[in-house]
Amino acid sequence: MIIKVRAISTMGDNEVVSRIGSVLRVKVKTKKLDSDANGILKIFLADFFAVPEVEINIIKGNKGKEKTVEVRGKSEEALRKVMDAIP
Repeated sequence: MIIKVRAISTMGDNEVVSRIGSVLRVKVKTKKLDSDANGILKIFLADFFAVPEVEINIIKGNKGKEKTVEVRGKSEEALRKVMDAIP
């Protein structure tokens, strides 16, 4: 499943803030969005979708706030259920 992620740097916890269509707004605990933030985001998304970290791949947007992320490791239906549970 391919999703769009809008990463927001924060000093708080990592969390999904909201979903607008297929775009997830995710707070990432980091001062700036760099390669370290991408690692934190991958770990968080793997936990959020309950898949191994190797199943999360940032396809586009490694250096920006807007990212295109591929999530594998579960069926499309199971991943869609997780997405639909987000307000």
